[in-house]
Amino acid sequence: MTSDDHARRVGQGEPGGDPDHRRAAMVTNQIAGRGIMDPRVLDAMGRVPRERFVAPGYQAFAYEDRPLPIAEGQTISQPYVVALMAEGGRIRREDKLLEVGTGSGYAAAVYARLAREVHGIERLPALAETARRNLTAAGAGNVEVHEGDGSLGLPEHAPFDVILVAAGGPRIPAALKEQLAPGGRLVMPVGTGYGRQTLIRLRRDETGGFVQDDLGAVSFVPLVGRQAWPGTDG
Repeated sequence: MTSDDHARRVGQGEPGGDPDHRRAAMVTNQIAGRGIMDPRVLDAMGRVPRERFVAPGYQAFAYEDRPLPIAEGQTISQPYVVALMAEGGRIRREDKLLEVGTGSGYAAAVYARLAREVHGIERLPALAETARRNLTAAGAGNVEVHEGDGSLGLPEHAPFDVILVAAGGPRIPAALKEQLAPGGRLVMPVGTGYGRQTLIRLRRDETGGFVQDDLGAVSFVPLVGRQAWPGTDG
């Protein structure tokens, strides 16, 4: 393999190489190349250093388009899925956004560049604290991370213009629907089995009714909580 061939393969996402160059290649090849068109989403994805949000030892793989391990036995979503959720939410600069399943904070850091205010909810206290540290280091000052049952949302901070749920459930929790502002958008994977869902966008009209859009097939970890899969609230 020539040096030019190696540089080209690194730019396409192989481990190694400069993180800024690999991040730019990720946006071009894995996100825009797969149909994400919103320029604000592409810009945000190109500015957040994903290597800061993965588990130690995995930084070299941060710009591969796949989930990676984080603390507490959890994973960070693949970059394309984060971009798909962001574009599906049609996030505006003035929006207040709720993210369910904050994990290590990577997606919240992306959303923070698109919305006015971001609230993340994470059920695992140690992971919530990790997310806070990561987001502070990344300069995401408009994000607040809460600990709790994501299926119940954050009624004390509602209503939200955008709600993005990073886990799949058998249905959209009623609590989250209630916390969506008129004109708001909720994006969540919904399906009858673990790991196989349809990404749904629910839009609330000015009369309080809902309009549903199908954004395609996805595979997410299961949502845990009182209004999630039966038997996952303890």
